[in-house]
Amino acid sequence: MALSYGLFICLLLWGGTELCYSQPVWQGGAYRRLSSKPPLVVECREAQLVVTVSKDLFGTGKLIRPADLTLGPEGCEPLASMDTDDVVTFEVGLHECGNTVQVTEDALVYSTFLLHNPRPVGNLSILRTNFAEVPIKCLFPRQGNVSSQAILPTWVPFRTTVFSEEKLAFSLHLMEENWSAKKRSPTFQLGDIAHLQAEVHTGSHVPLRLFVDHCVATPTPDRNTYPYHTIVDFHGCLVDGLYDASSAFKAPRPGPETLQFTVDMFQFVNDSRNMVYITCLLKVTLADRVPDQLNKACSFSKSSNSWSPVEGTADICQCCNKGSCGIPGRSRRLVGQSHKSAPRSRRHVTETADVTVGPLIFLGKASDRGVEKSTSSLTSVMLGLGLAMVASLALVTIVLGLTRRRQAASHPVMYPVYASQ
Repeated sequence: MALSYGLFICLLLWGGTELCYSQPVWQGGAYRRLSSKPPLVVECREAQLVVTVSKDLFGTGKLIRPADLTLGPEGCEPLASMDTDDVVTFEVGLHECGNTVQVTEDALVYSTFLLHNPRPVGNLSILRTNFAEVPIKCLFPRQGNVSSQAILPTWVPFRTTVFSEEKLAFSLHLMEENWSAKKRSPTFQLGDIAHLQAEVHTGSHVPLRLFVDHCVATPTPDRNTYPYHTIVDFHGCLVDGLYDASSAFKAPRPGPETLQFTVDMFQFVNDSRNMVYITCLLKVTLADRVPDQLNKACSFSKSSNSWSPVEGTADICQCCNKGSCGIPGRSRRLVGQSHKSAPRSRRHVTETADVTVGPLIFLGKASDRGVEKSTSSLTSVMLGLGLAMVASLALVTIVLGLTRRRQAASHPVMYPVYASQ
């Protein structure tokens, strides 16, 4: 049977059980016990240690003096108390008074001791109590929470960050022809090729793979405006390459978080605005996820008359011919259909974002270039005539100058000379 706490303290103090019980004292023809309270009570708080010591520490009726008690190697003194108090109290921090801490597999253990070092009273040379050192330990389980308040995690799980906080940074940029840097000027001529780079900055997340789910071109930043032209559709099919264009995804990728593609520039018919905005729905999946019909990057090759993916098997692009990939009715802004924004599915998509690049500015339409050419020709003719006139005037001036010099030489001028007397 386990020993009681008070019996345990008595064993530490006396080394036996004979004096571990309150001793009966004769008083008025009857016996009474001097004390029924525990000699020592230890309270381990979140950041403090509270030790309450009974003045009848030994249970003999001989009260100890508070000045004879100290706590820890540094000898911390107890709180002030009245002579009438029955207990002496220590209240210190867990790391104060020279307390030591030890980390075990299951717990944090703070260790110290209570020291009773009696000294003679006044001029007496006798002691009526014993020297004692009582070890004290506080154990805090490492698997539990020692605070009554809720614990906030110091880290945020990846899925929580992606689904709840959505911290990923998506971007879409115009690039130079060699993909080495962002394009300095957004100007184009019809027939030029725009180089577009989609990217996601993952930060400290696990590796992700980026896809361009849908792209639409409009004359204003509003993707819902009219007219419009669909560039990418059906969850990653670059449908602009089906027509009289060489638009395609670039393979291989620079990295899983980057996807590059080219678009042959165009203009909207009967629209006076010489600018185009391209808005793309970008999304990411885990990098180790195998591409499928909902997550792909497919380009059409006119030479082979077939679709090919940037990565994955060729069968994931077969749905591009049918115009239905994955979930029916998911395509947006198909030719001949009214425009409706398709809902976003997050069953297989970790994160999505709509990103717009533009305006892409045209320097001139076809008719404008004809006028520019005629104007340039007329300017060249006028410039030639002007130069001829200047040359003629210069030649006439030179001839006149030479003629005057010859006339001056054939008619000398006589100057009078005066001699002095």
